[in-house]
Amino acid sequence: MHRLTHAEIMRIRRTQGATVLLFITDRCPVGCAHCSVDSRPDSPRITDFALFEEIVDRLCADPVSSMIGISGGEPFIERRGLTYAARRIAEAGKDLVVYTSGVWGAAADPPQWIHEVLDRCRCVYLSTDAYHEAGTGPDRFVGAARAISGHGLPVVVQVVDEGGALARAEELLRAAFGPAWQAHAELVPTKGLPHGRGAALFVRDRRVAGRQLGRCKLADSPVVRYDGRVTACCNETVLMGGGPAALRRNCADGAEVDTAIKEFGRHPLFRALTTAGGGPLTTHPRFGDLADRRYTDICGLCWAMARRAGSAEDDALLRAIGLLGEGRRG
Repeated sequence: MHRLTHAEIMRIRRTQGATVLLFITDRCPVGCAHCSVDSRPDSPRITDFALFEEIVDRLCADPVSSMIGISGGEPFIERRGLTYAARRIAEAGKDLVVYTSGVWGAAADPPQWIHEVLDRCRCVYLSTDAYHEAGTGPDRFVGAARAISGHGLPVVVQVVDEGGALARAEELLRAAFGPAWQAHAELVPTKGLPHGRGAALFVRDRRVAGRQLGRCKLADSPVVRYDGRVTACCNETVLMGGGPAALRRNCADGAEVDTAIKEFGRHPLFRALTTAGGGPLTTHPRFGDLADRRYTDICGLCWAMARRAGSAEDDALLRAIGLLGEGRRG
């Protein structure tokens, strides 16, 4: 059975239509101070399981996608939803990637249903840093890492790269696997996201002119929430109801979810952002005044464009700009 590395997963995520992320719950018991979706122990979770199962079945029936990720919140607190989704994704022949804090790793041997989920995965992302460790403690991380690796899975350890966080993560991996820990896991440094509770911790002061911004590599990586909300990308603020309405759809059933994903996939603005990039798009008359405005990142420029894109389906120039950038994609 093929196991996915971080590099392979990122390549798939940058392939048009190849992947979707299933946001399975808002709830998480860890309470990290930097949580980008503001997950809490009492946050909303799946209540309409008929709708959830319909959504999962639709995602699994998509003939184009090859990989489905599952995140939250903490996916492993959603036993019924996670076990159903993992089984259906595996039955559909798609690669399953799960993102977790490892809060479930306290026991020396996790419950059987967790083993069954792990057995259906192709890779598991396990987060640790000062914020996670404050809520889970080192023993849960070590236990989760060993359980994941016990299924022959790559353990991709995501670490917000602050202070000695990378050194501490390596120390935990040595505790889990000994000096040869790199045979079991890889460390991926990340930046803290200024969304959710993280907005109070990660303030980005540097601003760049719109004309200087490049491509958004994830503007066509849709996220589907358990309650039918679909977003064009993985921006957490958009997923939680903020930002431009053009980046979000609230769907009542699986068919509407399927339609929303397809509409986002062919939307000329979002396609152009992933191919040509934000800077070249400011040459479009509709966006020309954004060229010299300054933004902290591509999301700010995207939001400004999305708010004025209107009906872009018949915008030949917008489509042309996107097509000119197709060769740069990847």
